[in-house]
Amino acid sequence: MKKISYILALLLGVMAFTSCEDFLDKAPLDTISTEAKLTGTDALALIDAAYQPLQWPKIYNMRIWSTDIIAGNGLVGGDGATDGLETTDLANFNASSTNLAALDLWRGPYPGILRCNIVLKNIPTIDMDAALRNRILGEAYFLRAHYYFILVRVFGDVPLQTEPLAVGSNLNQARTPKDKVYEQIVSDCQKAIELLPVKSSYGSKDLGRACKEAAECMLAKVYLTLGTNYKQVVDLCQAIEDLGYDLSTMNYADNFNPLINNGAESLFEVQYSGSKVYDFWTNDNQACWLSTYMGPRSSDWVGGSWGWDHVNQEFVDAYEPGDLRKDVTILYKGCPQFDGKDYDPSWSTTGYNVRKYLVPKSIASSYDNNPANIVVYRFADVLLMKAEALNELGETGKAQIPLNKVRKRAGLPDVTTTDKEVMKEKIIHERRMELAFEGHRWFDLIRIDNGDYAIKFFKSIGKTNVTKERLLYPIPQDEIDANPNMTQNPGY
Repeated sequence: MKKISYILALLLGVMAFTSCEDFLDKAPLDTISTEAKLTGTDALALIDAAYQPLQWPKIYNMRIWSTDIIAGNGLVGGDGATDGLETTDLANFNASSTNLAALDLWRGPYPGILRCNIVLKNIPTIDMDAALRNRILGEAYFLRAHYYFILVRVFGDVPLQTEPLAVGSNLNQARTPKDKVYEQIVSDCQKAIELLPVKSSYGSKDLGRACKEAAECMLAKVYLTLGTNYKQVVDLCQAIEDLGYDLSTMNYADNFNPLINNGAESLFEVQYSGSKVYDFWTNDNQACWLSTYMGPRSSDWVGGSWGWDHVNQEFVDAYEPGDLRKDVTILYKGCPQFDGKDYDPSWSTTGYNVRKYLVPKSIASSYDNNPANIVVYRFADVLLMKAEALNELGETGKAQIPLNKVRKRAGLPDVTTTDKEVMKEKIIHERRMELAFEGHRWFDLIRIDNGDYAIKFFKSIGKTNVTKERLLYPIPQDEIDANPNMTQNPGY
């Protein structure tokens, strides 16, 4: 077996590796010698490290959930007009190329892509258990696809890297056309589906790793985003359902309960341990930020209570009478108590706050020890994608079945329309309410009707300066200044 190459030496300059004692303990605990032969233990450490960037504020701990603000579901709130200004600028479609949120989302995924590339380059040569090797490779394909799926939807054309950059490589990569990026994402998803085990095969030590149905879910979402292969979307969603997933046995609120991480409905989550060993503001941080940021300001209800994401009235008005998800998702005057306390609407500029991510102090005593995971893919999303694909195929009657499974759990009556356009609006509405504040709404808006739906929606809520060009984020100016081959998106 060959020794670790200079590629690994390059990696060690930007990352540390994790202990393999427990997958859920994701913080870096040790390093791998560049003179040692790679072992199966090293392979596990390498793939564990590839998950870590998902936890960072640059991706799920800040920038992904704040896209719901940009999508019009809420306002930043926080501590005055300058708090979260980068998010407000994006939400108002007047961001510049120096926008900090854009810089975060550009730089967040690439360390994960590098780590995946190192796994895919080096792990096939290790003398180790074949089943474990295949699973690790499947995880790397899944994660690489996921990182690129974030990038391509946010920025369009992005540099595509499928090999670790070697010492002396030209770092000034040009942007790859998004069609080529999507081809790679589809290929990686397909390989992940072939190699990954199903979620139910994981023991408690490995629960939370990428699984076959998570890869199937992502590929279905990719096809919906591209507006192609609707039959394959239906088949992928059906394959997940055939594994025994049954929404009628699943509790909506369990998806956001830190005592039920990786629950029955979950397909993939970003993992947090709640450990306070690492500083809250570092990439090694093991605390989920959502409760800290979204806790109503001045309430002292949760650790932090920084008061972000004031829910808009337009979103609240979108709830149908009797929707059981409302009391789980938002705080409003007269809503059920939280941890034995009444909500005061004066805590929000709109009179509403997000509720679904709040963790009582009995579980997370301070701002920096929240152990709640962030759900990325779950089964209700699968059912709604299946309904959407069936409707696009003209099978509107069949689309009622998965849609109404979601609505039934929410306490709502069945949709019975056979009109394709009416059904389309019903499904879009259901996705908004079911997946509210989970980081899906922005990506749904910009993909439906090639962005035309987003333009129509934003203008309907008074954001008249929206343009098609502004549905992509700006390429960060720092990247353009550093790379003569980097180009800017139109409109910036």
